[in-house]
Amino acid sequence: MVTHDISEAVSMSDKVYVLSKRPSIVKKVYEIVLENKQNPINNRKDKKFMEYYDKLWKDLDINV
Repeated sequence: MVTHDISEAVSMSDKVYVLSKRPSIVKKVYEIVLENKQNPINNRKDKKFMEYYDKLWKDLDINV
């Protein structure tokens, strides 16, 4: 799945790839480990969700 929504990526994925600006290369890969991967809505309530969200947000090139 390709998305620009960090919350969607964290709540629905086992792995998230952060790409650089053009020409794109894989900048970083995150293994997403949440307690209950069956329900994306509940995943957003997981205590680790915000940790992943914050790390991904900081890795985006728009924050440079």
